[in-house]
Amino acid sequence: MLNPRRTIDELKELRELTGDENGAQRVAFTPTWAKAREWMRKKLEAIPAEIERDEAGNVWATVHGESKRALLIGGHIDSVPNGGWLDGCLNVLAGVEVLRRISAQYNGKPPITVRVIDWADEEGARFGKSLFGSSACSGNLDMDEARGLVDKQGVKLPDALREHGIDFENVKACGKQLANAAAYLELHIEQGPVLLDLDLPLGAVLGTFGLERHAITFRGQAAHSGSTPMNRRRDAFLAAAKMSPEIYKIAERSNGGVCTIGSCITKPGIVTSVVEECTITLDQRHLDAAALAQMLGEAQSASERFAREGDVEVSWERLWNIAPVLFNPDLIEMCDAAIKETCGVSHRLPSGPLHDAAEVARAGVPTVMMFTQSLHGISHNKIEDTKEEHLAMAVIALDKLADQTIRWIMR
Repeated sequence: MLNPRRTIDELKELRELTGDENGAQRVAFTPTWAKAREWMRKKLEAIPAEIERDEAGNVWATVHGESKRALLIGGHIDSVPNGGWLDGCLNVLAGVEVLRRISAQYNGKPPITVRVIDWADEEGARFGKSLFGSSACSGNLDMDEARGLVDKQGVKLPDALREHGIDFENVKACGKQLANAAAYLELHIEQGPVLLDLDLPLGAVLGTFGLERHAITFRGQAAHSGSTPMNRRRDAFLAAAKMSPEIYKIAERSNGGVCTIGSCITKPGIVTSVVEECTITLDQRHLDAAALAQMLGEAQSASERFAREGDVEVSWERLWNIAPVLFNPDLIEMCDAAIKETCGVSHRLPSGPLHDAAEVARAGVPTVMMFTQSLHGISHNKIEDTKEEHLAMAVIALDKLADQTIRWIMR
């Protein structure tokens, strides 16, 4: 029998085990993360489920069914430093509860195979690259880029993996785990304020935003801040600063996109000099690929216009990009129906943050996500929270969705 209260209690138990006064500390490839996984293994052994760790460090808990075709329910137990108590672990522990219910209902032999996955290093908090385990499994991990990743202590990613018994050069071999995957479900706190502002507990997710992330560098001329008249300056910062209000206008015109300037570095960076060089980072996201391309083009044109106005030069460097990922229409409908059956009303919304679900979908597995409301609209912060009644609803709705998906797979 499904017990949502047990999931809430286990979330609190995990918080006590791996958090402190500053929040969750389950950063991937650290001792605290390993302790959290060992704790979870004991929960899974009691189901019982077959537990294995793949070549990339992802943990799979499997209840084998009459058919090898598999329903996957996934998430991640790792967190950012000083993170919230629900980000990531809610989806894994809710999945564990659904796995318990299915195993008990079918006496350990459901009509199809059901698997819960704890993806390794979704957050990318230590090495700055998100979705490590799921992108290795999907085949989309850039091995050359990942091989060179280094943490703040100078430890390379392959060396950190080796400490946890993982051979970096073989991580993509885990892709075989998706051979029989027929559908993938992922529950997550929203991490934003949409459901909060609508006063709704749950929502069905349409897909994850595509992303364009660039560093934009304006180059002017250093000059003495006291002796250089205002009309003679080639101020790189002035040109870069004009981008800030402009990206808000671009996002407003895009019908659903978001744009963010996240950092600004000036050179020579002293109070007595006009800025010679200014580099800003721009993050742009949209669910529609054409709209995302339009946003990028408008930002590039604006930067060139501001450079001309300030008699400076501008150059762009792409840091990262990913195409929008749209989730499976049938699963979206089933997710919406499960939510309505649980709490009476649903809402469909895109995901601005990236999730492991996007990588699974990119691998060709029919995928959908479900969001539950986030109090304050805040995540990656120790104040992250969700009402307990909404957490319970989320577990119930995920369970209903799992049942519907099993029937969908068997059709």
